Amino acid sequence: MNDDPNQKIEILITFPLSEELINKIKEVSPQLKITVLPAKSSQEIDEEVWKKTEILITERVIPPLEKVPALQWIQFNYAGIDFALNEEIFQKSSIQVTTLSGAAAPQVAEFALTMMLAMSHKLPSILKFQMNHEWPPDRFSRFTPREIRSSTVGLVGYGSIGREIARILTPFGVKILACKKNVMHTQDDGYQIAGLGDPNGDLFSRLYPYQAIKSMIKECDFVVVTVPRTNETYHLIAEEEFAVLKPTAFLVDVSRGGIVKNSAVKAALQEKKLAGAVLDVFEQEPLPKDHPLWDTPNLIISPHIAGVSLHYNERSVNLIIENLKRYLNNTKLLNTFDPDVGY
Repeated sequence: MNDDPNQKIEILITFPLSEELINKIKEVSPQLKITVLPAKSSQEIDEEVWKKTEILITERVIPPLEKVPALQWIQFNYAGIDFALNEEIFQKSSIQVTTLSGAAAPQVAEFALTMMLAMSHKLPSILKFQMNHEWPPDRFSRFTPREIRSSTVGLVGYGSIGREIARILTPFGVKILACKKNVMHTQDDGYQIAGLGDPNGDLFSRLYPYQAIKSMIKECDFVVVTVPRTNETYHLIAEEEFAVLKPTAFLVDVSRGGIVKNSAVKAALQEKKLAGAVLDVFEQEPLPKDHPLWDTPNLIISPHIAGVSLHYNERSVNLIIENLKRYLNNTKLLNTFDPDVGY
């Protein structure tokens, strides 16, 4: 960062934001000069704009390294940025990179709870009978739920989303088991929305490393997957893990495609080794029309929309503002991406 208070800090935003939110960012400092140029590729932005950009706030637009001599920091508008990891700018520069981790936790956690309730209360089957205009004579036995209350929930990943899921499940009296990369570090050091989540790691009964994931999930009535995709988490949930699950258990995946092995989900459901599953992410997206998952029993497929919210940009701007203040004060940015761990 240039320390001259009279010199403008050029910020480029490559996705649309409301005037209200742009003005909110401008209020951080008179040093900030904001340019908003919605684009889908770096080629759509003039080279002169790239040359003077010091801060890039973007979804997926990543410039070639040689075009951005002034660039100091990239703030992504997504929590997961595995799509960008092979870009040269990550491999050969000291540019700071931060993510949106934490800002989307409320809506993803609410989605996960919705899906847990939908599966445990047999909503897909209820809707099927409604579509067929049927009133099943065995409705009491057919639709007896497996209630969330007093169940055991395993959270694969205990970042901002897992912690918020734990918080909203607390009134149900559930037993929370959690699994994370570093079990020695229980605090959340990333961006947090005040009053949400589990900042100090107080809500789980037991914490497991990835290596002990089977020991955790065999105890669970519900398993919710929220980890980022890295080399370590690819196919973290596969045939061996489904083999130890209770046949009455439910799986909800709101992480990234490839962490839960799709073919293993299909087999577990067909062989009734799993009561039901919800997949919001897939190894191939969009999911092809002829993919066998579409016809798999007791499976809800949602098109990678767990993070969608009317408040998405508002929450992202709140995080951006916090990081801009830190940047101006030369203090550590929140959600700094670490290429060695993949998030």
